[in-house]
Amino acid sequence: MKSYTLDQAEGLLIGKKGTEERDEYEFELKLELIGDMIKTARKKRKLTQEQLGELVGVKKAQISRLENSTGNVTFETVMRIFNALGAKLNLNLQM
Repeated sequence: MKSYTLDQAEGLLIGKKGTEERDEYEFELKLELIGDMIKTARKKRKLTQEQLGELVGVKKAQISRLENSTGNVTFETVMRIFNALGAKLNLNLQM
């Protein structure tokens, strides 16, 4: 049985770094992580999706889509959600 390093396995299963396939996978993963962070913060604040939507000024369905990474959302909406949750968001840009 052949062994692979994590980088090798990712390259084989997801695509090599820098390819369109790999970039799309990593982008989707980041969206999923944002949704998970919002859901975790909302539950920690003991809010329903509907209550959070009212605080932000959006419908429950939009909160649900964001938490489940099934819809497009603007950065402005994400910022408003984190502000409504009293959560601090740090961004790190690497070039």
